[in-house]
Amino acid sequence: MKIGIIGAMEIEVETLKEAMTIEETVTRANMEFCVGKLEKKDVIVVRSGVGKVNAALCTQILIDVFQAEAIINTGVAGSLHNAINIGDIVVSTDAVYHDVDATVFGYQKGEVPQMGRLSFPADLTLQKKAMEAIRKAAPDCNVFAGRIASGDQFVAGRNVKEGIAKTMQAQCTEMEGAAIAHAAYVNGVPFVILRAISDKADESVQISYDDFEKKAAQDCAAITKELVKHM
Repeated sequence: MKIGIIGAMEIEVETLKEAMTIEETVTRANMEFCVGKLEKKDVIVVRSGVGKVNAALCTQILIDVFQAEAIINTGVAGSLHNAINIGDIVVSTDAVYHDVDATVFGYQKGEVPQMGRLSFPADLTLQKKAMEAIRKAAPDCNVFAGRIASGDQFVAGRNVKEGIAKTMQAQCTEMEGAAIAHAAYVNGVPFVILRAISDKADESVQISYDDFEKKAAQDCAAITKELVKHM
């Protein structure tokens, strides 16, 4: 199985690049795709860049050019619930856009017109393996399974946060996961999204994000490495 691993920022993939044996580096759409072995598995590790368009482009290239047969998206996110704290891990059950609004035409908030669905479901087997990987690689972390909400917005205000949590019924928010899920889904490629919580997606974000981003990204990378081992 060829496994595509996407992180939006370098800090989210640098640990994986250091751990893998890179056999080839290929540049497409200004993205560097590192092809090689991780835990004796065939992987392609790439930094997509921030935002939904970058994430979707990256996923499609992984599938079309590198024949990725499964996608893991690793990175950080902001919590949408008081029970989910900085350092906790969220494993996707599904992913949805929080900034898509075609409700004037009768669609649900977040639903892309003519897609026939609101959210994009993660692969159940990958979810299970991800939960097992967390227990082994990050046993001290609290883990939650749930919906991930994505949009082209860094959420840093309580009102916005509460609106997304209420409307989308999501556990955390970030800027890439739903686009990766969307691209994987329409191509019939299984995926899972792993998110380590770096902030509370409110006014405290300016302090907490800088302090916890690196550790959160490293935790998620360690879990990704353990997950790959058992795929």
